[in-house]
Amino acid sequence: MTKVNSKWYAEWFNTKYYHILYKDRDYEEAQLFMQNLVDFLQLDPLAKVLDLACGKGRHSIYLHQLGFQVTGTDLSKNSIAFAKKHEKPGLEFKIQDMCKPLSEEFDAVFNLFTSFGYFKDETNNLNTLKAIKAELKPGGYGVIDFMNAKKVIRELVAEDTKTVNGIKFHQKRWVENNFIFKQIDFKDDGEYFSFTERVKALSLKDFKNYFDQAGIQLLNVFGDYHLQDFDEETSDRLILIFQ
Repeated sequence: MTKVNSKWYAEWFNTKYYHILYKDRDYEEAQLFMQNLVDFLQLDPLAKVLDLACGKGRHSIYLHQLGFQVTGTDLSKNSIAFAKKHEKPGLEFKIQDMCKPLSEEFDAVFNLFTSFGYFKDETNNLNTLKAIKAELKPGGYGVIDFMNAKKVIRELVAEDTKTVNGIKFHQKRWVENNFIFKQIDFKDDGEYFSFTERVKALSLKDFKNYFDQAGIQLLNVFGDYHLQDFDEETSDRLILIFQ
């Protein structure tokens, strides 16, 4: 069994290198997804939205630009410190463990871009869903945007190197005990670093099981950011909408 810090995400996401490695993510596609999502949900113009595991807040900022009252939460102190520079009326950021509910309710709770399934302890996945349920107003919508684990595993690249800002990130990927691992090794300013990401390879069946235990009703399942139907063989994403 590969040994990984049970809270690896708290350490890795708190470094500048996490943001360097992933800085080229397609934010236009992300904004298209959020626009499609709010149109589909028909949220009221001034709806309260929780961006759960918001990182540096880029998506929270965009949702606020669409007119919503947005709260972004994340476990990373560094990410929230950065996001707080963008706070304004109707947009706030807080350090928060996603397993524990905030003491307020929202019209929608968004957990976007595979920000779920990091926990070693299975009960924390269920606790996160229970927390989302507690954070939703009656009739509010929860959204989890996860990877399609079956396709990811089938297309997994065992090893590659990515150079960003002059840093060579050596990446190794494998599957073990139904977790997808990625080890990232690199050197910067004469110092060697190594981090390992771990995400549970959750299927639609797994999520349905969690939802049953949490008393959550699954409403829709989509397979991409254009909200096309989910297909376990071909879809890039597993997008779940629930109440």
